[in-house]
Amino acid sequence: MEKGFLDTSVKFLKGIGEAKGKLLAEQLDIHTFRDMIEYYPFRYIDRSKIYRISELEGEMPIIQICGHFLHLNIEGEGAKRRLVGAFTDGSRVMEVIWFAGIKVIKEMIKPMTQYIIFGKPTLFRNTWSMAHPEIDVYDPALPPAGVQGVYNMTDIIRKRGIGQRLFRTAIESLISKPGFAGMPETLPAPIIERYRFPSITDAYRVLHFPQDAASLRKARERMKFEELFYLELQILRYSQNRNHNLKGHIFPQIGTFFNNFYNHCIPFELTGAQKRVLKEIRADMKTGRQMNRLLQGDVGSGKTMVAFMSMLMSVDNGYQACMMAPTEILSAQHYETLKSWGDSIGVRVELLTGSTRAKERREIHRGLIDGDIDILVGTHALLEENVQFKNIGLAVIDEQHRFGVAQRAKMWGKNIIPPHVLVMTATPIPRTLAMTVYGDLDVSVINELPPGRKPIETWLRFDTQRGSVTRHIQNQLKEGRQVYIVYPLIHENDKLNLRSLEVGLEQVRETYPGVEVSFVHGKMKPAEKEYQMQKFVDGRSRIMVATTVIEVGVNVPNASVMVIENAERFGLSQLHQLRGRVGRGADRSWCILMTHEKLAAPTKKRLNIMTETSDGFLISEADMKLRGPGDMEGTQQSGIAFNLKIANLATDGQIVQMARDAAEDVLAGNPQITGVEEGSGLKSALKLELPDLQILADQLKRRFEKKIDWSFIS
Repeated sequence: MEKGFLDTSVKFLKGIGEAKGKLLAEQLDIHTFRDMIEYYPFRYIDRSKIYRISELEGEMPIIQICGHFLHLNIEGEGAKRRLVGAFTDGSRVMEVIWFAGIKVIKEMIKPMTQYIIFGKPTLFRNTWSMAHPEIDVYDPALPPAGVQGVYNMTDIIRKRGIGQRLFRTAIESLISKPGFAGMPETLPAPIIERYRFPSITDAYRVLHFPQDAASLRKARERMKFEELFYLELQILRYSQNRNHNLKGHIFPQIGTFFNNFYNHCIPFELTGAQKRVLKEIRADMKTGRQMNRLLQGDVGSGKTMVAFMSMLMSVDNGYQACMMAPTEILSAQHYETLKSWGDSIGVRVELLTGSTRAKERREIHRGLIDGDIDILVGTHALLEENVQFKNIGLAVIDEQHRFGVAQRAKMWGKNIIPPHVLVMTATPIPRTLAMTVYGDLDVSVINELPPGRKPIETWLRFDTQRGSVTRHIQNQLKEGRQVYIVYPLIHENDKLNLRSLEVGLEQVRETYPGVEVSFVHGKMKPAEKEYQMQKFVDGRSRIMVATTVIEVGVNVPNASVMVIENAERFGLSQLHQLRGRVGRGADRSWCILMTHEKLAAPTKKRLNIMTETSDGFLISEADMKLRGPGDMEGTQQSGIAFNLKIANLATDGQIVQMARDAAEDVLAGNPQITGVEEGSGLKSALKLELPDLQILADQLKRRFEKKIDWSFIS
């Protein structure tokens, strides 16, 4: 793609220059006009109204006041040094405080000069104050500023003279250049017409300099849609290409192994959700195309049973299968379960991990090549080059987010035709996130728990109630049960008022004398960690003191209590995963969220969500809205890297759906985009002319040409 107006260096904008341009590149990754125009305000403020101090009441937003300073004084010393000014507008007096830049501000402010101060007022002991406001000399000849965008800044660039005003000046100069008006469109005309979007230049202009709320809302919608549309288009192109080009093994029959196990060996009745998912997997395996399916299900929902029965479909059709898990403990637990089921019907299951001895390893290698081993369970060891199968038909990957895509790619080289792929996760994924992070996978959900499982009781308890929690744990230990106690830190930290595993371990040993205690954390050597965890799995230790390393991969049905210290420091989804370590047997279980009493209202509301519901999908939706979707860039998840500048997967679900629908319509109407001649049959297919197709090609190249195409190995 040829370089255009937006590829010009940012140093040519008014007020920037060479030095500030270099600083913007280092601090904010702003190199070009495009980077600058797409560095959107993170919020907007209304500077059209000037408030009176006497009008202030209750919880106030960010506002502006016009007045003058009566006096300025430097108070305190050292780290507590601050500049305090008495500011009045004639109605009342307000305190204005600065904790940094004191010398510069004191020299800048002149007595009895009229200023506009802009910030958030707070009320303390019946006195209004404002900390670190923006400050401008008042000019009655200038009209009120109106609605303004506010840009994220770093402390370094502020100290080097780049502030909100300079940002606005630079963008204003960019928009005034002749090249701006001549910029080409970035969305096809039929899409702009369908959704009544503003042009690209109007959208950019309004986003930075809005005139009214309605036009700002439409400009934001357009740019959010555009980001998500190209992301969805790329994902769907990948998916169609893979489905068309990647042949898969055809498993035409349900045979003896599957039927014997289903009819005679299943220790419980399958849930309706398990049966539905098995039908979806069965349908995939008959198409002649490679299955790429994500299986979501809460802890204890029966994903392992579904995975085993899917592997039996492979074995019944003359193929082998494997299951890969992220830790040796989890692999060993899967192996024990699958081996007991396999033994009951004559299916050979073996385990391969980094700890497998050389002699056993050689026998396993031989059994795989000969076809004597039907199912292999293991860790990353399965990816080693010398691990070769006679004919692998299905690969199951548990907790797949623990494996990088590049690692998993090694599995597909073990057969001429790549195996079908079933990836499993116990982390419920919000729908909008699944459509993007896992947008190129078919998704199955197990949303029922097997009958007989008792719900986990979740309690919120404060430090002052620790005595009753200790008594509850002692009662459970007397009944022969086991307990997890999770800490947010390994070592004590003077700057953080949090409990640590290091101190907690000693306290636990003192509180429960005579009880064997295991402990694990992320900085332990793998062998020691495995030893400590195995002690707890075997029941030799009764209490497991840990950090979040036990979030995934420990199955101890005898554990009945999960205590999470400083629960306020964890996200909801993480708390839900930790809670899932208990309640794996038929007895009552408890998750106890320990925290201090002085919780902010939003934090208490968040923790109360945990006590009110055990639905992982409701929790994950709430967690994403509270914390955002997080960093999803890279090949860790679906293999399509993206970094959203304005769209938010936590709050823009409706626009995500709109963008996906539009991408499907475009692909249905223009099969040449993927080279796949099969249309999707959508009635609303958008047929594009050559100029619009060129826009799509240019944008996809610009946005994704540096990304690795992992589409065939998601």
